Amino acid sequence: MNKLLKSALGAGTVLGLMVAGVTSAAAVDFSGKTIEWTIPFSETGGSAKWANFFAPMLSENLPGKPNVVVKFMPGAGSTKGANWFQDEKHTDGTVMFGSSGSTQFPYLLGDPRVRYEYADWNPVMASGTGGVAYLNAEAGAKFDGTANNLKGMTFVYGNQGATRLDLIPALAWKMLGMKVEHVMGVKGRGDGRKMFEAGEATIDYQTSSSYLKSSAMLVKEGKAVAMMTWGAIDANGNIVRDPTFPDMPTFKEVCDATDGCETSGPAWDAWKSFFIAGFPSQKIAFLPAGTPQDVIDAYTTAFAKIKARSDFAEISAKRLGKYPMFIGAEASKALQGAITVSPSAKTYVTDWLQAEFGVSLN
Repeated sequence: MNKLLKSALGAGTVLGLMVAGVTSAAAVDFSGKTIEWTIPFSETGGSAKWANFFAPMLSENLPGKPNVVVKFMPGAGSTKGANWFQDEKHTDGTVMFGSSGSTQFPYLLGDPRVRYEYADWNPVMASGTGGVAYLNAEAGAKFDGTANNLKGMTFVYGNQGATRLDLIPALAWKMLGMKVEHVMGVKGRGDGRKMFEAGEATIDYQTSSSYLKSSAMLVKEGKAVAMMTWGAIDANGNIVRDPTFPDMPTFKEVCDATDGCETSGPAWDAWKSFFIAGFPSQKIAFLPAGTPQDVIDAYTTAFAKIKARSDFAEISAKRLGKYPMFIGAEASKALQGAITVSPSAKTYVTDWLQAEFGVSLN
């Protein structure tokens, strides 16, 4: 099956082929095999929770019910693992990779450490997510829905890297006029949360899955105060409230209410552009270059079965949040959205990274 036909297969088509019994995936058999799903972050973050959520269901639905093991390869803000995956040429379907926004952003920005090419990889599933920013109790007591009372304070944040997904909170806090000192080089957002829990950081953000599992309890116990979500994108491209956290204000709402923060103009356009690239299609499962079409079809079919489970929406919402899951042609389309930003947004962000962090990408 050529790439054009591959991109035309959506989840509904795959399920139809399953019923008809004519899908090429029927010939694939993973009996007795172990599939290694590599995540380029530490085992404490949202990507780990995402992969660990899907792994047992994937094992159950792939032909032959193989053992699916999630492995972690943190380093260089995820570019270490992505560069490794680029060189993988396994054709038997036993190697997978999980990309995240922190893998996509260096690619978008032309980070010199990037030696991977998304066009070479085969996306089999993608899912969106959101994010929640929160403050320590002291700062949270001053938060009134705006950042006005926070501008005289100095915050500390555990940052994975200037060109990683952490540029979303970093730019947001800059636009709000907040002073945030960045401790660079944490291996995953879970490690940033641990810094917050230890009192070494005073502001943090987590993707939805990690927030639901760990950070929400900090808020419940009064050790943290939720500040805002990044929001979600509606059908018209507008920032709206995150469906997982409908009672929390979005960054746009907090910005609108904060003196000096603008939700129009170059800074806002750049932030929104990278937010769209980083969150609505943030996590993507890939098979390596050279994977045969029948193996790709087997994975697409397996993920379609997972999505079709009667309880999937409920269990996914509890573990990952209320976000869409994309399969087949939808996954390929989601990937394009995740690796596309406007030239003006890229220019603004690269100039800001140079001024804010001394990072030169030119």
